[in-house]
Amino acid sequence: MTVYFVVALSMLNSIAQRGAKVAVSLYALELGAGAGAVGILAALFAVFPLLLAVQAGRLSDRFGMRYPIVLGALTMAAGLTVPLATSGIGWLFLCPALLGLGHIFFHVSIHNLVGSLGADAARTRNFSTFALGSSLAAFIGLSLAGFAIELAGFRPAFIILGLTAMAPALAVLLHRTLIPSHVRHAEEEQTKSAFDLLAIPALRRTLIMSGVTLTGIELFSFYLPIYGRSIGLAPSVIGMVLSSYAVAGFIVRTLMHRLAQRYTEVGVLTGSLFVAAIAYFAVPGLDNGALLAGAAFALGLALGSAQPLTIILTYNYAPAGRSGEALGMRIMANKVTQIAVPLAFGGFGAALGAAPVFLATGVFLLAAGLISLKGGSE
Repeated sequence: MTVYFVVALSMLNSIAQRGAKVAVSLYALELGAGAGAVGILAALFAVFPLLLAVQAGRLSDRFGMRYPIVLGALTMAAGLTVPLATSGIGWLFLCPALLGLGHIFFHVSIHNLVGSLGADAARTRNFSTFALGSSLAAFIGLSLAGFAIELAGFRPAFIILGLTAMAPALAVLLHRTLIPSHVRHAEEEQTKSAFDLLAIPALRRTLIMSGVTLTGIELFSFYLPIYGRSIGLAPSVIGMVLSSYAVAGFIVRTLMHRLAQRYTEVGVLTGSLFVAAIAYFAVPGLDNGALLAGAAFALGLALGSAQPLTIILTYNYAPAGRSGEALGMRIMANKVTQIAVPLAFGGFGAALGAAPVFLATGVFLLAAGLISLKGGSE
């Protein structure tokens, strides 16, 4: 019962967050903002998650998950009221900043909470269910925002998203007993630096794996359309290829806990990195939509399971009482990747084209697979 309640809370939060990204961007354009201003708005979603992810994790370790979840949800709801209170573009910049601030406290705490609900196989199954919910929420959030804006306008859309963001806070306050109270571990040492966690080899490897797999996810979604256009594919065919990736990601998450039971989390993650590398190497040699859809499906199977697995392994490898902090470090590493990799590969792709980007990313994934394989054999 509790894990489904927690997944429902996460889905509501993700629906609001994903929908807000669409609504804020479109509303800014409606107000006459240029591409540069929209880019700044998009970046503001990531500022507080980058700066405060570790502190958010420490807060959930020290005081439990209830209050960060409630405060995070209410902060997001407050951010979504900004476009309702003013129509000026200047004030709109406050909206994504508050959304990012609230989301990071909610996000880290909800991950920490899912990890605390079971051990071993049960934990993997819970995170698999959680990952499925996240996939559904991404689809619902984007669709909800789009239809709400088209059918009712921006103000009703922000009201709907704001109420959706607030719903988890109300649910937790009304059903407090469904969220376990904080259990303090005797081993907890809050005075330690978060970077001490990097001294744990298994955890350090997992953080590297998380960054590499996120690189694979980010670059595929950005460069596949560029590559598809360069070989003359129609927009509908490019959309089909990207859809194949998304469908595969959803399918593999339904099977993830069974695969982990049979091959272990590390084994599945290692295999996923090798499959992803092969798919990336294959893409530049394909000029047919159906074949590219097959490669995208294989990549979706690989990377669709990789990110949830890094969450599980981060939780498992974290010292007692510091799981939230470790999960925060994982998110911080991911945010650095999300900012740095597009900048680095953007210049690379502009100079050499999309195909070398796919080959270079394949090399990264292959190297990560070898590192994971070596770590698993130690």
